[in-house]
Amino acid sequence: MKQIKFFLLLFICYFPLAINAQTGYDLWLQYEEISDASLSQSYLNSLTGIKVMGNSPTLEASRNEISNAYDSFFNQELKNANSGDGLLILANIDQLPANMRSDVKSDIENINSEGYIIRSLEQNGNKVTLITAKTDIGVLYGSFRLIKEMQLHNDISNLAIIDSPKIQKRVLNHWDNLDRTVERGYAGFSIWDWHLLPELIKPEYVDYARANASIGINGTVLTNVNANSLILTEQYIEKVKALAEVFRPYGIQVYLTARFSAPLESGDLDTADPLNTEVKQWWKDKADEIYAEIPDFGGFLVKANSEGQPGPNNYDRTHVDGANMLAEAVAPHNGIVMWRAFVYSEDDPEDRAKQAYSEFVPFDGQFKDNVLVQVKNGPIDFQPREPFHPMFGTMPNTPLMMEFQITQEYLGFASHLVYLPKLFEETLEEDTYVNGENSTVAKVIDGSLSNNKLTGIAGVANIGSAKNWTGHPFGQSSWYGFGRLAWDPYMSSEEIAEEWLKRTFSNEEAFVDPVTDLMIKSREAVVKYMTPLGLHHIMDTGHHYGPGPWVSSLSRPEWNPVYYHKADEEGIGFDRTQSGSDALSQYADPIAEKYSSPKTTPEKYLLWFHHLPWDYEMDNGETLWHNLATTYQEGVEDVEEMVDTWNNMEEYVDKERFEKVAMLLQIQLKESKWWRDACLSYFQQFSGMEIPESVPQPEHDLEYYKSLEFPFAPGIRPSWE
Repeated sequence: MKQIKFFLLLFICYFPLAINAQTGYDLWLQYEEISDASLSQSYLNSLTGIKVMGNSPTLEASRNEISNAYDSFFNQELKNANSGDGLLILANIDQLPANMRSDVKSDIENINSEGYIIRSLEQNGNKVTLITAKTDIGVLYGSFRLIKEMQLHNDISNLAIIDSPKIQKRVLNHWDNLDRTVERGYAGFSIWDWHLLPELIKPEYVDYARANASIGINGTVLTNVNANSLILTEQYIEKVKALAEVFRPYGIQVYLTARFSAPLESGDLDTADPLNTEVKQWWKDKADEIYAEIPDFGGFLVKANSEGQPGPNNYDRTHVDGANMLAEAVAPHNGIVMWRAFVYSEDDPEDRAKQAYSEFVPFDGQFKDNVLVQVKNGPIDFQPREPFHPMFGTMPNTPLMMEFQITQEYLGFASHLVYLPKLFEETLEEDTYVNGENSTVAKVIDGSLSNNKLTGIAGVANIGSAKNWTGHPFGQSSWYGFGRLAWDPYMSSEEIAEEWLKRTFSNEEAFVDPVTDLMIKSREAVVKYMTPLGLHHIMDTGHHYGPGPWVSSLSRPEWNPVYYHKADEEGIGFDRTQSGSDALSQYADPIAEKYSSPKTTPEKYLLWFHHLPWDYEMDNGETLWHNLATTYQEGVEDVEEMVDTWNNMEEYVDKERFEKVAMLLQIQLKESKWWRDACLSYFQQFSGMEIPESVPQPEHDLEYYKSLEFPFAPGIRPSWE
């Protein structure tokens, strides 16, 4: 362990500079030299020296991050100093002298334990900049904020910034397996090199922590929700401990996925019944064992009784029984349990979209205080577009944790440019009407609507061993945007896009404005060429790569795309009104009433809630079939516009990243046409109507598209046999 601490100190003091920033490795922490002489000089006048009050690994990380940025911005060293004009002071509130503490007393009352204050102050006739907080981690967050202000070329001569995160648990979920494969991962293998841990601490571990801390992410679930009980053994706890040591200075807690059947699979017990006394004790002992090695261990994430995973239902127990049993085990250590609500029956369901609601809502208020029920943003499964999950409007007495998917399982993998914060924003802004108008999903998640004491948000990571972490250079923007919205779920996706572009590529307005517009429109483009007008889950089976609306042979009905679009000679769409599955009744009355009629249902959700005739007249006077076909074509045209926009940006982007994005956009364009042609070929056999003149005829016949196979598509665990 001394060796681990030695290397950790080395990494904190010297960030890896050998990797070419043009690969994208440095993410939004590139710290490019500020070439504007006037701006550079104004920053140098404002920051002439640094003083750190206190001594901790977190404060040392703060000092070194600022020093590293300063050196890169100005090609000179920010020296230690005790006084003088332009001094930068880093200290938590307890370390400040009385006079400085009084200067920020009212501000301190307005931040939480992770918040920070950045103030320009007069001290002994000198102008100084103070970064302070209630905790050292708050100081680190404030340090990253000061750096960001300079990256964005903002004025720092008269700062008065007060900021705190609005959500407590801001967590990345890694669907990483112990063999380093990544389920739904499209950026290479897992960055966790379990075989070489705990002895080998890779520089990437520190840079991962830096990147997350810079956007306020404070937790990481290291392992796949389809859990392996081996991670809970002594051998692997030692490995997890090594990672926790790396992450601790950056305020990041580690969590593990708990396989519910672990007591049985370990050979210690012959049952995993959550009400069994021996099982309860097994988990308490396991929690004690983990916390003895990792005192700030966050707790467990659990996927139970879903897609074949074991759970309390195996013993005729409820989700409450299972979650509360684990919550009792970690409660003495201030740990939490994140219990996923992604469940659907192995029996033939009436409507998969209804099942999580049916299994959880009756137990509202019965979960322990340290349980977060983790709910996907929509009721199916991370589709390009879904209405918000009805559970967000129906469990006021239970803390609900949002689960977004940053990795693009259903949105073109790492081949397509899709800016997902636009999707996240759309969900967070939806009105649940649970407490009347303006009861938004964001207010449910941050606890303000029901005064929940425990709050959380999770993102399924798109991080892998690729040189640029995420495969597609623009995939970084969704990681970045998730962190920013986890900190403040009321931010606009456009503001976040502008920030990311300036920190990652260029501050030039001629670049930022058109590429921001490209990013904001990119998600809608994907919806158009994949699942327009409320269609959903029509991807090919297993790997979810490419279109597969014809798939109907899988053993469970809800695994088949035909289950979701229900196309026939009569029409297309899933009837979720009273005349159908009645899933609409799970929403508040204002929503149910509005969406009960196709005439008042937003077109973006039309086929989600209604099965309509092919000749149904849409708002523009054209038929449903005509609008479906032209929307597919609009998606292709949107990608063509993205290609043109990017090609005009060559002068603002380094050659390596420019060419990579350009090539990936060509893949996206080709695949958008594939989606259009395959889906229209399939649906036309039911509509019996001509493809509109404005839409090109499919390049191949339907049998060609149905014949395509992709046995080695990325993102699914390979068979080594």
